[in-house]
Order: sequence, then C-alpha cells, then structure tokens
Amino acid sequence: MTSQTAPKGTVPANVPGHVPTLDQIRRAPKVLLHDHLDGGLRPGTVVELARGSGYTELPETDPDKLGIWFHEAADSGSLERYLETFRHTVGVMQTREALVRVARECAEDLAEDGVVYAEVRYAPEQHLERGLTLEEVVEAVNEGFRQGERLARENGHRIRVGALLTAMRHAARSLEIAELANRYRDSGVVGFDIAGAEAGHPPTRHLDAFEYLKRENNHFTIHAGEAFGLPSIWQALQWCGADRLGHGVRIIDDIEVRPDGSVRLGRLASYVRDKRIPLELCPSSNLQTGAAPSYAEHPIGLLRKLLFRATVNTDNRLMSHTSMSQEFEHLVDAFGYTLDDLQWFSVNGMKSAFIPFDERLAMINDVIKPGYAELKSEWLFQQTSPTSGSVGSEG
Repeated sequence: MTSQTAPKGTVPANVPGHVPTLDQIRRAPKVLLHDHLDGGLRPGTVVELARGSGYTELPETDPDKLGIWFHEAADSGSLERYLETFRHTVGVMQTREALVRVARECAEDLAEDGVVYAEVRYAPEQHLERGLTLEEVVEAVNEGFRQGERLARENGHRIRVGALLTAMRHAARSLEIAELANRYRDSGVVGFDIAGAEAGHPPTRHLDAFEYLKRENNHFTIHAGEAFGLPSIWQALQWCGADRLGHGVRIIDDIEVRPDGSVRLGRLASYVRDKRIPLELCPSSNLQTGAAPSYAEHPIGLLRKLLFRATVNTDNRLMSHTSMSQEFEHLVDAFGYTLDDLQWFSVNGMKSAFIPFDERLAMINDVIKPGYAELKSEWLFQQTSPTSGSVGSEG
C-alpha cells in the first residue's frame, strides 16, 4: 500500500475535526466590521433601562419574551419593518449611563464570543432626546467600550473596539456627523457610515459629507446593496467613494452563472472584485430582510469562490438572535467550510479595518493566524482510544 503525505501546512481531509466544531468556532479569533450598537443589547438590559428611565412602550417586560419578540418582529422579510424594532432600543439609550452600559456590555459580549477586533456603529443623532449633546454621546460610548475592553481582559479575553459614527440617510445631519467623526478620530472613532432605508434615500444626497471626509483623509463605509440593488452600490462607490460596502450583497445581481457552471462578472462586479472593495456581508440579517432566501442560497458562497473581499458580520445581534460564532456555524453547515475558510474571512475583515496598516498587519500575524494555527493543530493531540495490554509488552 502506498503511503500518502498531506502537503506541508495542511490538515488531511479525513482527520476528525477538519470541519470545525462549535467549540472551535467560538474560540477562533474573529473580526467584526458591521455591528450596530443599538441592535445588540441584552434583552435584560433593555428591560432594566426601560424601568429605570420610565420608558413604558416595550411590548414585553420579561427578558426572555422580549428577546423572542425582537427576533420575531425583525423576521418579516422587510427592511423597513426590521428597522422599526430599533425604536425600543434607541428609546432606552438616551442617558450617559445607559450609553456607557450598553457599550461596555457590547464589548464584553463580543470578546466572550471570540471577537478580537470589532467596529461597532451607532447614530449619535438618535440619542439626544434627554438633553445629551453629540459630543457627550460619543464620549459616553467611547468610555463604555474602554470599560468593556478592560473587563474582557480581566476575564481572559482580548478585544479592540473602534466606533463608526453613523448618519441617518433620511435626515440632514450627515455633514455634522462626519465632522464629529473627524474630531474624534484619534479618540476611539475609526470612521463614518450612513444607514437607514435605502429606497428613496440615495447616498448621493450626502455628497457634502463624503467629500469632506475624503479631503480629511478619513474612512467611511456606506450601507448599500442590501434592500436596493446595483444602482445603490454604483452610487456608493463611483459617486461617493466608499471604502467599504455595508452589506453589498446585491452585487450578485451583476454575476451570471451559466448552465455549464461558468461565471461571467458584469463590469460593476468586476470592479468590486478587482479593486478589493470589502463587502460587509451579514447572512442572518439578509435572510430576515429578504435579501437572501436561505443560508445555502446566500450569495456569500459564490462570492467566496470568486475571491471577492467578503467578510462575515452580525449586523444586529439582538434582532437576528445571533453572534459571530453562530454566523460562522451557519456557513459551516451550509457550505462545509473549514477552519481555513473561517481564517480567510477573518483575515479579510482585518485587512479591511479602518485602523492603520501596521496595526492591522500585527493583528493578522500575531493574533489571528496563530489562533487559527493552534485550532488546526488540535487534531495532532487528540486522545486515542486505550488498547488492551501495556505499552511495550511485546518487546
């Protein structure tokens, strides 16, 4: 019988654990670029903050029932209805203490799930109902993230969290928020974003904000290609100059898979792939808003094969009842992804982060790759079944 040796640096396909276990997925170092602060609250925190602030509009006051309500209300197939659920989370995030707590718990929860780097976004303009200024909102959230990082470290986890300041695309404060992001760019804010319903609110309405950020050499991403199609992506890139695409899942509409299995990319899809424009893909959220029918049919499978700069994200952990580990678990189940695939997504995310290049490189080489290497080597140390007799009894 001929002996076969696996290529250096690879794990043989028949080795147990080649497809990661849920425990390995949880321990894998993960990178998160698209996560909304007001979409990731703990249900119990929502209840406590509502009680403490006198907010009386919650549909449920039992944390377990409230968590179920958020998930079911968001699971409508409509982006507009999905966005309605945020009325309650934003409603309890109107004081400095609430913002610090929510940001702190966000960092702790992500770190507990194995996220080592995260960019978490929120809209400062939505937290002014009780007298806070835009600056006070930003400083409260930054303080919460730093507290969460310290507490995570004390519990044996490491995470770095950067903030993205979001302007609402249906409002008229985008330049003001862009200027705010620029003022705090050396104090925990790593970039800018616009969000909200895409239809009827094109990104080109906010050109003054994007032109300002480009003049200041600052970073920004744009929600595009989620509920609306290719024109939204084209405008975000060619008119506005986005560094990344928030979702961008509808780029699949410019890719043709022929009956023989060959693939033809349209000019926009080719541009996105060739320019290595990061796609902040959010599988569970996309299923809820109708952007994809199932995990197995989610465009991420084809985009990964075609080597787009695809990243995996949570979007809104409360509304989608998800985490980065669960997102990866769904993709492993749907596509048979291995730890090598998960590392590819994580490295893509880190390459696309809005922090300096040397810091991204250090995170990749000193944190992400060693973390996955350790997980991939675990099969070498698996316990073998005990055999009868003592070792060396026949010698």
